Amino acid sequence: MPYLGSEETVKELKRALSNPNVQSDRLRYRNVILRVIRFMTQGLDMSPLFMEMVKAGASVDIVQKKLVYLYMCTYAKLKPDLTLLAINTLRKDCADPNPMVRGLALRNMCNLRMPGITEYIQQPVLTGLRDKASYVRRVAVLGCAKMRNLQPDAEIDGTVVNELYGLLRDPDPVVMVNCLRALEEILKAEGGVVINKPIAHHLLNRLKDLDAWGQSETLGFLLRYRPRDDTELFDILNLLDGHLQGGDSAVTAATLRLFLQLASGHPTVQADALVRARGPLLATCTASSRELRFTGLCHVQRVLRSLPAQFSPDYKKFFCSYSEPGYIKFRKMEILVELVNDDNVVLVLEELQAYCTDVSPELAQAAIFAVGRIGRTYSERGLAILTGLLGLRQEHITSAVVQTFRDLVWLCPQSTACVCQAIAGCEEIIQDSDGKQALIWLLGMHGDQISGAPYILEDYIDSLKTELSTLVKLELLTAMTRLFLSRPAETQDMLGRLLHFCIEEETDMCVRDRALFYHRLLRCGVEETRQVLGGPKSDPSLGLIAGRPEEPINNWAAHFNTLEPVSSSGSVVAGIGCDGAALPTLGGSDGTTHSAANCTLAVQEASEDLCSGLPEEATSFNLTLGPALTPEAFEKLWLELETFQTVSLPCSEPSSQPETLQAALQLVQIQALAFSRPGSVPWKAYLYAHGSETIILAELLCGPGSDEDRLLVTVKQEPRDEKVQRGFLSVLETVLQTLSSFLW
Repeated sequence: MPYLGSEETVKELKRALSNPNVQSDRLRYRNVILRVIRFMTQGLDMSPLFMEMVKAGASVDIVQKKLVYLYMCTYAKLKPDLTLLAINTLRKDCADPNPMVRGLALRNMCNLRMPGITEYIQQPVLTGLRDKASYVRRVAVLGCAKMRNLQPDAEIDGTVVNELYGLLRDPDPVVMVNCLRALEEILKAEGGVVINKPIAHHLLNRLKDLDAWGQSETLGFLLRYRPRDDTELFDILNLLDGHLQGGDSAVTAATLRLFLQLASGHPTVQADALVRARGPLLATCTASSRELRFTGLCHVQRVLRSLPAQFSPDYKKFFCSYSEPGYIKFRKMEILVELVNDDNVVLVLEELQAYCTDVSPELAQAAIFAVGRIGRTYSERGLAILTGLLGLRQEHITSAVVQTFRDLVWLCPQSTACVCQAIAGCEEIIQDSDGKQALIWLLGMHGDQISGAPYILEDYIDSLKTELSTLVKLELLTAMTRLFLSRPAETQDMLGRLLHFCIEEETDMCVRDRALFYHRLLRCGVEETRQVLGGPKSDPSLGLIAGRPEEPINNWAAHFNTLEPVSSSGSVVAGIGCDGAALPTLGGSDGTTHSAANCTLAVQEASEDLCSGLPEEATSFNLTLGPALTPEAFEKLWLELETFQTVSLPCSEPSSQPETLQAALQLVQIQALAFSRPGSVPWKAYLYAHGSETIILAELLCGPGSDEDRLLVTVKQEPRDEKVQRGFLSVLETVLQTLSSFLW
């Protein structure tokens, strides 16, 4: 709908444009045209002035021509017939002695989006490709791409393609880059522009003549070229070396990506390139642009996968500023956790402690979780900070601290006594579901060390009718049943009331089924119940494997300087196992939190089928728990031993529920030391088991390097025993098949 008064405005402007007195005064004429453009940009319909504006284009004033051409490109679709009449004016300008006029006319002819325009602009574009002025050639090259865009189904003109390939050696560097982009658009259906050896070396030698944008574009096209031998490879790398430490972050990132791709067969050269690019990457992480800063932080996380100590001396550059947005602060805290060592742990923890009281609850909780992850290695320092935060008695802080305590108790058994003493009184503050689950788990698992545990759980039982969270109810059932095994006199009555309510009055079928399960289990006897619920109270083997082997750079080099590091939802801070396999968390695959005992309960119904389904060769020997193997000992032994055998076993989606897989393996005396997060690609797991005077180590791999729905199993053994090794693989295959049919 036109604005009020627009008709009168159009009439007034039309009279002014047709007035000979105005046309004779160049300044007044230009001002009227400026008014037309101003009203056009404000939304008024100026299309009735089309013929008057076309006539105004016949001027020697280049500024006036630009304004008229802008008007014509805007209304060409609305006035296709009148636009065709104006083509002659534009074609005439394409032969103007002034190269600026020629280029301007050619550019606007290619911007006229209307049917049938291609036949009028084809000849001027081909003529422009051979123009003496570099500006006209730049416009003509892009005009070739625009012609292709106007007729995407038309046959590719071989003459135009040959002309563009020839212009790759144009003395003007911008023409060269424009040719690359135009050829990419024209040959898109055939795979894009072809980069052979002469073209690749020519582009490399011309890099120094290009601006930052041109260098980034050219380096991206050079990714398609592969050197024929190492001599040529190192010649190319020598040409690229100077750009690794340039002042422009885009050029540095593009050069580093090309460097890593070309040197894929030389890990030492790749690592040296990453070391040389450390300065520019750090500069990107402190850039004034928030978006650029965040992108730099995401790429630094990728580098840390392969070079964990790369940025350790510069850890202070990852301290958060008060003015930074939350998404940057979250990423910086994740990086700080990766950079902690004996020299900087005190300063890093002090910095994170300051973030724990941030006004943003989400940021404060993330800082607390970061302190907890560091506390897995430096438990005394981490516990001191976390215990002090409980004194603030703020709901979100207390909830995060209790969740962190739960993970610390599971991963660091030596912290159990301190945690049991610190959580007294937390039940009065915690209101959220996650915090309640963590507290209830601690009370059920370690209630024998907490004097008031039964009475705290009794308060939760009394308020069960008002509890909305199903997960809290499920956790309460497990914790109450487990506490009954250690303190029966104090908990018998309240456990009875809890089971009665959940069976008779609860409407949630998951809670009711869990209550029936525990009721029937208790009727079988206390010892039978203890066998089911009396699992381990901690598993230190899930902690971070110290001195882990770095992830190969080739695993992520192809995605460097792309959106994949930015959009990836995975995080590297929860702990990484051997060869980059991320260690498990206590969270379920659906984002909820469960204790490890719940994973065991998930496979109890399959345990009978699992044990009875073992083949004869698997039951002819016994796997034993034996002495626990520390992460350091596992890694040392794994690196020393040679691969005994590599086999492929069928398994459907083993990474969907790794905690359940771990619980099932424990039933057959196989210990899982580390495994990746659910959904990670590639997904890995590291196992060990003790046989008759022998120890077996195994790596499970699913993803790149293995067939779909199959696990690649690498086995190492000391000393070697083929009978034990065959039995181990038979047991493992039976476990995987049973879980695939029962759960997955």
